[in-house]
Amino acid sequence: QVQLVESGGGLVQPGGSLRLSCAASESIVSFVTMAWYRQVPGKERERVARITTDGGIATHADSVKGRFVISRDIIRGRVFLQMNSLRPEDTGDYYCSGVTRRSQARVWGQGTQVTVSS
Repeated sequence: QVQLVESGGGLVQPGGSLRLSCAASESIVSFVTMAWYRQVPGKERERVARITTDGGIATHADSVKGRFVISRDIIRGRVFLQMNSLRPEDTGDYYCSGVTRRSQARVWGQGTQVTVSS
């Protein structure tokens, strides 16, 4: 079964930047779309950004538009989330997810924690 592994989370001060990376165990073109979600305790999981693997068409949630950018590298088999101008409300667990072409199943990574605090 294909696996997704996130990395790049950590502690950062408000206004700082982080770059999250998601590595797939097989080619990311085996996914129709890939996305980043975040989970804050007591709240529903929110989709932050999504990208199509073939055309690279990206969409971002209003809450992060202009600050976060999702991208993919087909050769390296990775999806990235560049997060700039981070705010305390961006704190949470960030998950990489993809929808497979073969079965339309959604696959999740194990998550990486992001903490924005001074």
